[in-house]
Amino acid sequence: MKIDFLDLRKINLQYQKEIEEAILQVYRSGWYILGKEVENFESKLAKYCSVKNVIGVANGLDALRLILKAYIELGIMQEGDEIIVPANTYIASILAITDNRLKPILVEPDINTYNLDFEKIEERITSKTKVIMVVHLYGRVCWSEKLELIAKKYNLKIIEDNAQAIGAEWNGIKTGALGDAAGFSFYPGKNLGAIGDAGAVSTNDDELANVIRALRNYGSIRKYENIYQGLNSRLDEIQAAVLSVKLKFLNEENERRRKIAEFYFDNIKNNQIIIQKLPINRLSHVWHLYVIRTKKREELQIFLYENGIQSLIHYPIAPHKQKSYLPYNDNKLVFTENLQDEVLSLPISSVLYDKEVQYIVSKINSF
Repeated sequence: MKIDFLDLRKINLQYQKEIEEAILQVYRSGWYILGKEVENFESKLAKYCSVKNVIGVANGLDALRLILKAYIELGIMQEGDEIIVPANTYIASILAITDNRLKPILVEPDINTYNLDFEKIEERITSKTKVIMVVHLYGRVCWSEKLELIAKKYNLKIIEDNAQAIGAEWNGIKTGALGDAAGFSFYPGKNLGAIGDAGAVSTNDDELANVIRALRNYGSIRKYENIYQGLNSRLDEIQAAVLSVKLKFLNEENERRRKIAEFYFDNIKNNQIIIQKLPINRLSHVWHLYVIRTKKREELQIFLYENGIQSLIHYPIAPHKQKSYLPYNDNKLVFTENLQDEVLSLPISSVLYDKEVQYIVSKINSF
C-alpha cells in the first residue's frame, strides 16, 4: 500500500466539473482582478464565519501583514511595539510582525495542545505590548476566557492566525470571528485550498476593513489616488471562483478530518509515541494536521516510508533558530525546541480511505 501525505489532485478532482466551469466563466468574463468573483467569495466567507467584513488578499502572510499595517495607519500601534506570539508557529506569523517593524515576543506553547500557553502571556506583557496573536495551530482552536480577560485587562487587540483552522469553533463561534481580526491562508494544501496562493482577512471592525481594502490595492480606494503606502496584494478572480466552489464542501471535508483524527486518538497505542491531549469537545477542531511526537522521529519516519506511508515534519526549525532571526538564536525556549526535534505529521485529508487510516495506525503500533 502507498499512502501520500496529501493528494491534492484527488481532492480537487472531486469537484472538477464545477471548478472548470468557474474558471471558464472568469476567463470569458474579461475581468480578472477585483471583480464579482472576489466580491462573491468575500460575501460567502463572511456569512460562513458570521463576520461583517472579509477582504480577499494575495496570501496568508499578506493577510497578517495587512492587519498589522492597518493598525499602524490607524494609530493604534507604532513601529517598535510588541506582539505576543507563540514560539512554535510557522515563520509567516513572525514575518508579518517584523515586516511592520514590530517586535515579536515569543511565548512557549502549552504542553498538552501545542498552542499558545495562556498561563505564560501575562508575565510577558509590557507597556509596549499592543497585540496577542493567537495561532490555531494544526487546526486546533486556541482560545479561552482567560485569554479574553487578559486582553481586556491590558487593552490589547487579539489577532487570529487562522491559516490552519477554517471552520473550527469555540463555544459555537467560528475561528476568524473570535478576535479583533483574523488572517486566512488558502494555500493549496489547506483545509480550504485554492489552486495557487490566496488569502483573506476577516473582521467586524468596519474602519479596519476599509483601511485594509485600500492597503491591498496600492493604498488606493479610487484609482490613482493613494491614501496610504500600500501593497499589491489582491485575491485573484480565478482563485476566488475556485474557493467559492470548494467552500460549499468545507464542512463535509472537515468532518472527515475529525473522524480520522478521532481514530488516531483512540487507536494509536505505542509507548514510544506521544499524542496531544484529547480535546473535551472534539467537534471544535478541524485537524489541518495530525501531529505526533517521538524521540525516535527519524527512525519512525524511515519505518513508515519503507511501509509506503509518507509523513512530514511541521516544523523542523523553530522561528527563533532560523538564520533570518539571528538576534533570537540564543533564546531559551525548551519546549519549542523539543517540539521541533520530535514532531511528525501523519496523513490526514478528506480523501483518505478507512483502510488506509487503519493501515497507518497498525504500522505505528508495530514500530
